[in-house]
Amino acid sequence: MARDVAGGVIEEREDVVEARSTLMGGPPSDSQPPDGPDDGDSFGGGGGDDDGRKRRPIHNARLGMIMFLGAETMLFAGLIGSFLLFRVANQVWPPPMFPRLPVLITLINTLFLLYSGVTMWRARQAMRQGLQARSVTFLLYTTVLGVVFLGIQGYEWAKLMGVGLTLSSGVYGATFYVLIGTHALHVLGAVIWLMVVLLRAWKGYYRPGRDVGMAVCSMYWFYVVGLWPGLYWLVYLY
Repeated sequence: MARDVAGGVIEEREDVVEARSTLMGGPPSDSQPPDGPDDGDSFGGGGGDDDGRKRRPIHNARLGMIMFLGAETMLFAGLIGSFLLFRVANQVWPPPMFPRLPVLITLINTLFLLYSGVTMWRARQAMRQGLQARSVTFLLYTTVLGVVFLGIQGYEWAKLMGVGLTLSSGVYGATFYVLIGTHALHVLGAVIWLMVVLLRAWKGYYRPGRDVGMAVCSMYWFYVVGLWPGLYWLVYLY
């Protein structure tokens, strides 16, 4: 009988303590904090933005392309630095007895290459919207414009070599062909890559959200397109 009374007193005291804790704002000892939109991995594996959407980590292929383009930037920075070194050291440019570079036709060629950047962007947008046939069409336009750019540039070089401007024509010829030729090789590689992407897109390998190969190729294409106007101004106009 005494034990039952003591047990009842203890339970009543525990109830009073829990009620006081609840009134004072303290959560029960076994309660868990509610889940929020920011819970999860802060590196994008399970986290979210302020609007509750999950962040996706950058794909390894994209990251690798970013690092590769950084290395390419250093390569062209070195070539441009060498060109400027010889260009500033010569008050008369081009040197006497050497032909002037074809400015007008190269300007038209530049417009072709710049427009290829627009068609590549539209191809990417069409793929994101699920318009695969439209994406293939713009990829084809991009490839053709790239081939046209290389064809016109090759025609220019043939004419320049015909009037005596070759790789062995002193500093002027060497700096021109090394700098512009290096960019042309990059465009050639990008065109070959574009042909592969075009074939895969035509066969239906790419879908919205699953087009990493096409996305990485577009990054490289935008790089060679964006680099050319600076080279054109520096080599042909400066």
